[in-house]
Amino acid sequence: MPQPVDPTQSLEQLEGQRWPDPPQDTTSLVKAVHELRRRPVGDLRPDELARLITQDVGLPWLLPLAVRILRDTAPAQAAGRWYDDDLLYAVVTRRPRVWEQFPGLARELKTAVETLVGLSRYVRDEVDAFLSSLPEGC
Repeated sequence: MPQPVDPTQSLEQLEGQRWPDPPQDTTSLVKAVHELRRRPVGDLRPDELARLITQDVGLPWLLPLAVRILRDTAPAQAAGRWYDDDLLYAVVTRRPRVWEQFPGLARELKTAVETLVGLSRYVRDEVDAFLSSLPEGC
């Protein structure tokens, strides 16, 4: 079951775990992930959520936020407006075992992605792989 999300708290607060500062000579990705963990989750933009999710950071708190964004923007995408492929890609490429932990979110995401049209081939392939990996009845 997803964790309740208080949008005013950071991942560090929600998890009750502060990561030490990254080494000075680390990559920009590692530095960004550390910095994003300290920001309130409600302030994270879709691209920042995607960055954390692709690193499997904070999934119990971030997946519900991401699925809600995707669900809420899917109708506009079907009407021909822009859609955030990066966030969609980050979410649908999580391992099947992640979705086994969050079957309700998986169902919600399935409903949203089934309405999407005109996705790029690489994103469509990942969406199809996500849909085919879901257990029966999901």
